[in-house]
Amino acid sequence: MLDARLPRRKRFHLRFDSHPSRRDAQPTPLTPQTPRTPLNPLCENHSLQAQSNFRLLVVRMGAMGDILHALPAVTALRVAHPGWTIGWVVEPRWLPLLRAGTEGPTDQANHAPSSGCGDEPTPHGSLMPLVNRVHFAPMREWKRRPLSNTTVGEIRSLRRELRAAQYHVALDLQGALRSAAIARMSGCPRLIGEARPREWPAQWFFTQRVATHGAHVIEQDVELARAVAGDDLIAADPLLPLDPAAESWCSDWLATTFPGDFRPITLITPGAGWGAKRWPPERYAQVARGLAERGLRILVNAGPGEQSLAETIASGGAAIPVSATLPQLIALTRRVALCIGGDTGPLHLASALGRPVVGIYGPTDPSRNGPFGTRARVLRSPESRRDHSRRSAPEAGLLTIAPDGVLAAAAELLAEERTL
Repeated sequence: MLDARLPRRKRFHLRFDSHPSRRDAQPTPLTPQTPRTPLNPLCENHSLQAQSNFRLLVVRMGAMGDILHALPAVTALRVAHPGWTIGWVVEPRWLPLLRAGTEGPTDQANHAPSSGCGDEPTPHGSLMPLVNRVHFAPMREWKRRPLSNTTVGEIRSLRRELRAAQYHVALDLQGALRSAAIARMSGCPRLIGEARPREWPAQWFFTQRVATHGAHVIEQDVELARAVAGDDLIAADPLLPLDPAAESWCSDWLATTFPGDFRPITLITPGAGWGAKRWPPERYAQVARGLAERGLRILVNAGPGEQSLAETIASGGAAIPVSATLPQLIALTRRVALCIGGDTGPLHLASALGRPVVGIYGPTDPSRNGPFGTRARVLRSPESRRDHSRRSAPEAGLLTIAPDGVLAAAAELLAEERTL
């Protein structure tokens, strides 16, 4: 099994012994810093570094983990250029990753809360710490009804909205045809994207193609962000919204669920984007029982469509399932001592918030999209090979990971937590 160990809140990229070519690589710090003088300016207009009215559009619509992976790069730009106006195109369901207070009535046209997402940029603060404005691209709805009048009208509305904002640069952190097309229809004179994007035809939309060399997707996004103004950026601690309503809910829910009980909390997040990445729930249940015997409180995240999965894990009485909105999940994750799960959005959320994590990986490569910048143990079988096929059955290598190994990794992290 692979085992990655990182010091608390020391932001270093994971290194895996199964990749000899990366054994001697120098770690990349992940803490906000004042940018150094660029070693190789990548932008023709060097004055962008001091231009206070500069407007940047970020295109990264989903999914949850991918948006979280994009945050360190955009946060580095925000730290370096606090006066810039930064907009972000996102799917409405992921808005709470960028703005708090998004659980009110929705704007029917945008399929998302309308408050604070209008035509005028707003100052960034604790509710909206990273961006000044958000633009919605409800891709799931558009894919279901690609030729409907509603879809055509919403796409035209988004185009008008983006053009009216008069962004100077569009930064495509998704590398897909649809994201590149949205960047193009913004009317930006500069479109920055990877030289080898995830969907290769997307490169033809870009006016500036950046060759990336980092192993982890966060490192790749930072390389793209450097191209905006020629900054010698390093990845920064992600800025996530602080939602007062969600924080209050979390405090009240924990006090009601565990009255007078202040033992550390472990959050198990068993879901995954497809079955091949999903460790069996019966094994998570064994882990829950083992951790409960060690005196921890165990919660199981029940995401949309995962209620039965969570109930299976909690059926022995060692854990409690919790169904939370995304803002509530952010608030809850801030309070946990440990998070255990596979390659899934909630695990990346815990990593972004600096919580210790145990990652259980199978067909996806943790050197590219594993925990980054927090104390972690990553378990992956040498038999596993990178494969993004949407198979329903757990990948064979994933099934070789035993609950005892997960419990041992969790015990090590919890012991380190007590000594820090």
